[in-house]
Amino acid sequence: MQSVAFADRPLNFIAKYIRRHRGMHLIVLLSVTMAVLASVGARYSMKFLVDAIAGGPENIAAVWSAVIAFTMLVGSDNLLWRVGGWAAARAFPAVGADMRLDLFRHLLGHSTRFFSDRFAGALANRITTAATSVFTVENMMSWNVLPPAIAIVGSLATLIAVDWRMAGALSIAAALVAWFIARAALRGQPMHGAYAGRAAEVGGEIVDVVANHSTVRAFAAAGRECLRLQRGIAAEVGAHRRALLYMEKLRVAHALCVWVFTGVMLAWGVLLWQRGSITPGDVVVVGSVSLAMLQCSRDLAVALVDAVHHWSRLGEALQTLTLPHDMPEKPEAPALVRRGGRVAFEEVTFAYPGGRRVLDRVSLEIPAGQKIGIVGPSGAGKTTLLALVQRIYPVAFGRVLADGQDVAAVSQESLRKSIAVVPQDVVLFHRSVMENIRYGRPDAPDADVMAAAKAARCEEFIRDLPDGYNTLVGERGMRLSGGQRQRIGIARAILADAPIVLLDEATSALDTESEQAVQRALAELMRGRTVLAVAHRLSTIASFDRVVVLKNGRIIEDGAPDVLSRTDGAFGRMWRMQAGDPAGAAASDGGGGGWLTGTSWSNRAARGGEMKTPIAANAGR
Repeated sequence: MQSVAFADRPLNFIAKYIRRHRGMHLIVLLSVTMAVLASVGARYSMKFLVDAIAGGPENIAAVWSAVIAFTMLVGSDNLLWRVGGWAAARAFPAVGADMRLDLFRHLLGHSTRFFSDRFAGALANRITTAATSVFTVENMMSWNVLPPAIAIVGSLATLIAVDWRMAGALSIAAALVAWFIARAALRGQPMHGAYAGRAAEVGGEIVDVVANHSTVRAFAAAGRECLRLQRGIAAEVGAHRRALLYMEKLRVAHALCVWVFTGVMLAWGVLLWQRGSITPGDVVVVGSVSLAMLQCSRDLAVALVDAVHHWSRLGEALQTLTLPHDMPEKPEAPALVRRGGRVAFEEVTFAYPGGRRVLDRVSLEIPAGQKIGIVGPSGAGKTTLLALVQRIYPVAFGRVLADGQDVAAVSQESLRKSIAVVPQDVVLFHRSVMENIRYGRPDAPDADVMAAAKAARCEEFIRDLPDGYNTLVGERGMRLSGGQRQRIGIARAILADAPIVLLDEATSALDTESEQAVQRALAELMRGRTVLAVAHRLSTIASFDRVVVLKNGRIIEDGAPDVLSRTDGAFGRMWRMQAGDPAGAAASDGGGGGWLTGTSWSNRAARGGEMKTPIAANAGR
């Protein structure tokens, strides 16, 4: 997947998407500007109407001309706003859609390490927050910032035509009002922040309880949770009320300022009229323009404060979402050329950041079509081997090869298409059974999907589902049993038809009946493919071509399972322990302790293996 380049500042970030739809944005800008100027012109045209009426009936032609001019300006004002709204309805959502898609594409290009350090829900929310903030900023700039700013400039020009001294005085008054409102609004931001924090806490409480509804029901805690939520909502309402009352105080203060300054300007205009310096129409213009400028100064100040708030939210979201990939793919990386599925590790050394070395100069050759089992104690590096084949992590030293090609040098999409992974806990999308299986090959026809389901022994339970293949499996596939999810995952891998198959304890958490069904499905999946399987139940790899035993990041044994099981080595001791001969295993170990004796890994393996999470989330053992 090609990486997306992002600007490092919110302004440059937004500008990139505005340029993609520059035509519609230009229509919005011109329409709003002309609409506001038409509104200012309509106010000024009242001067000519009043002056013409004051001249008496003989000026009837001038009166009707002023009426027509006023009517045309008002009509143009309304029409231009509608044109701007039409263009904005096309441009603003398109910007949000493009931005979300780019951020989502960039997010998917991050390594597993990036996701393991962050909450998935928080990342998804940041994409939504970024899109919402951009949409809000565009709307505020178009409808709440640009119009009053243009209106102030236009009104000032109109007032200069009447009397420059009045224009200067009103400019100072409007600037003082704007400064006062902006300063007071910024001072009140902590109140709005407190309300937002309380609202987020209440939302989090609701999500937490809903997600754990079975526990709430099991402990008859519905009443307690309602009381807890009631206290949270009460705190939220209190914070919201304080924020709203603060804004009401600002509005009262602004109303007083408008009342005083408008009265002063109108009285000044009347005095000038008494002296004969201005006409009656000018007095009307002074009154209407003074009121408009003072109100616009308030609207502009509040809008700018809100815009800064949303701008900050956008900057915070982009700080995380636009981080560069720690494992970038070269733009010219070639696609992996399939040659049967041979896998090789050449002197591979790997350690997690800040952790101990997991693999130490591991060299391993797996011919195409060979099936090898990987065993060893927890932390030996078994799952890490599988992760490195997929290039989920970069190696510190050495190379991992797929069909003779360095996995770090080929395109990641072509590499992943050549590998099928079946983890212990298969996670499904909240989609239909058909869609989940088809995820392995999106263009597969229904017949191929059903054939893969049949090969994976899925048909026997799919036909019992309410809607068969169209049944929704629930979030993470929770409407299905573990064995059913496992077989869906295997069907998906069969449909993908990848030459390399990675199995991470695909049966260790299943009951006996489910394990047998999954084993039969796995047999279909592994036929004719290269297989690397991490296993604690040694019976699952008894028929494999080879077994590799890892300990402390090194390969300590490598050979056929039937040969290694008869030796006194690590695999032989483990084999006899799982076969129910712990005394024999201890004797062959000389009676001493070790990683295959006592109550350590061997006993866990004999009970069916420890519970493990999928490769990508737990690649450190």
